[in-house]
Amino acid sequence: MTRVLQAGRVAPVSGEMRSAVVFLHGYGANGQDLLGLAEPLGEHLPDTAFFAPDAPETCSAAPVGLQWFPIPWIDGSSEEEARAGMARASADLDAFLDGLMVDEDLMPEQVLVFGFSQGTMLALHVIPRREDAIAGLCAFSGRLLEPELLADEVVVRPPVLLVHGDQDEVVPAQSMPDAAEALEAAGWQDVYAHIQKGTGHGIANDGLSVALAFMRDRLGYT
Repeated sequence: MTRVLQAGRVAPVSGEMRSAVVFLHGYGANGQDLLGLAEPLGEHLPDTAFFAPDAPETCSAAPVGLQWFPIPWIDGSSEEEARAGMARASADLDAFLDGLMVDEDLMPEQVLVFGFSQGTMLALHVIPRREDAIAGLCAFSGRLLEPELLADEVVVRPPVLLVHGDQDEVVPAQSMPDAAEALEAAGWQDVYAHIQKGTGHGIANDGLSVALAFMRDRLGYT
């Protein structure tokens, strides 16, 4: 049984919604952690609403925060617990996206996902396995889990923008080219990458600018 994800929402600047961006936060954070990006992005995406669901579990390594699934090398969970958690979170995200499209009367091509860290890991797992391709995925500071399964399980290949800081102390920067290689090996035609120079585990202005250009293109603003 899927869990209902509670989400913050920022309305379109124009007052008329014709697309949506869904933020997926990192391990130990919550939806509000990324929802603040709606203000600078919304100026340039005036007909876009922003949604930021909270992960459904209390973070075992940071009890004041939330997690999408356990991470063994951080919280000491087992690989089996991590896989089971990923499966549950994947079903939760699928249900959230399906419900969002029904409730807001949106087509998949009007929805874009923006992930950070563990949110990127979840998105890179879920989005390619959905029945219909969304507009695109902005994947910050994460990694592609179980890349060896992707080629056999992929259903759709929406455009992906990978962004990573070259000084990331949490998720190694090598995770970005590794993900790009796996995506391309699984048949992706539209994989883009940007390195945030001098940036650790975070979202820098240059990365956000590249993401904004990607979002504007994928959501039909250009």
